[in-house]
Amino acid sequence: MLINFIDILKTAKEKHFAIPHFNINNLEWSKYILEECNKLNVPVILGVSEGAAKYMGGFNTITGMIKGLIVDLNIKVPVCLHLDHGKNFDICKKAIDAGFSSVMIDASTLPLEKNIEVTKKVVAYAHQKNVSVEAEIGHIITANDNLDTASTATIEECIELYKNTSIDALAPALGSVHGLYKGKLNLDFDKMKQLNNILPIPLVLHGGTGIPNEKIKKAISCGISKININTDLQIAWSKQVKKFISENDAYDPRKIIGSGEEAIKSRVKEIVSLFNTHL
Repeated sequence: MLINFIDILKTAKEKHFAIPHFNINNLEWSKYILEECNKLNVPVILGVSEGAAKYMGGFNTITGMIKGLIVDLNIKVPVCLHLDHGKNFDICKKAIDAGFSSVMIDASTLPLEKNIEVTKKVVAYAHQKNVSVEAEIGHIITANDNLDTASTATIEECIELYKNTSIDALAPALGSVHGLYKGKLNLDFDKMKQLNNILPIPLVLHGGTGIPNEKIKKAISCGISKININTDLQIAWSKQVKKFISENDAYDPRKIIGSGEEAIKSRVKEIVSLFNTHL
């Protein structure tokens, strides 16, 4: 059974650890992540971007796949199926109607008033369906973006968004970057700590790939309760698959894709250990 993230993130916030959010890209990745998290006995949030949803056939296909895997693999840990960076109300509604248990509305590029308006509409629809909602304030850029397009969230904006929308988690832009960023990251740990003390809801860190372990640990100690990982697993998987192809005359797609299984599971285990200091 799928759950929303409210209870698991509340526990993470109270006990100072982080729930892993792993983006999924296909059946195999979903299977590997679920199996490893079940083995480690930790809750997991499976993130699905709009691009990944289109690639895999659509929201209904993904919901059916994940529900089927939970049953067939006998998954016992809490699993949250989460729309990552839904760009508007209609996209969020489609995911909710298809059975997603959680959504992120990302109206962070809009002025604060408009962000509040769009987010509030998503929350109203989601909460009547028992679906959790994450929102973004400030704008978390990707590794290929111009740094000038980034905007850091202010304490006042974060409070304003929360008070006017009743969101369940907040992703404030505090210096992280989506993708594998090779420059200097300036995470605002002081602001993380302030927000964690002021807001009753959990904080989310996007762009976990490329952040040194010690800074991940510090972010968790400052109140981060959910950390998003995607590129990290993509790199681990692709390295192993490329090695397999170079060493084998392979043509069976199951063997090619499956050759990256242990690489993904190994990284999932390492990341879970890093995030869950209470284990």
